[in-house]
Amino acid sequence: MKRISLPARRTWLKVLHWSVLPFLIWFLLVQPRDVARWGDWAVTLHSVFGLVFVTICLIWTASFLVQGLASRPGPKLRGAARRIHRPLHLTLIWGLFGVAFTGFLLGLTASRVLFAGTILPIAPPLGLPDANAWVGTLHSLEFYALAVVVGFHALYHIWRHYALHDNALRIMVPKMMQRFL
Repeated sequence: MKRISLPARRTWLKVLHWSVLPFLIWFLLVQPRDVARWGDWAVTLHSVFGLVFVTICLIWTASFLVQGLASRPGPKLRGAARRIHRPLHLTLIWGLFGVAFTGFLLGLTASRVLFAGTILPIAPPLGLPDANAWVGTLHSLEFYALAVVVGFHALYHIWRHYALHDNALRIMVPKMMQRFL
């Protein structure tokens, strides 16, 4: 019997890394009030996207908790750039988890059952409108702050690639794209 081998951690983290990006962009550009105007199909799609996004966030957080950070600063990184490497990546991981957690809190404080992906109840609704409004504001602020950190993260790695000529960007870009770097 042939043994099935799983892909290396770095390989599937690369898949998670690039899979989360379109969802992040979607949620930056498309609000629940937008999809409500487009119709039920858009509300369903938005909900499914939310479930996929949260699943990716939780897998990434679990991977970190079990195996730690996969990235290392690299030998060419010095000074402040080296010192911010770990905190930047930890901020991304915990920020993704925080967005997922405050999404759960939104469902928990809602006045009716909210479903992720139209199939999975987020939490039993407690009907706490004041708390729901507060959590909704926190969830939005946290998400947009995370988007700023993601933008900084991208610029940081682009800077590393062009200024330091290191391989950090090349390591995380899919193989078919590496020839452009």
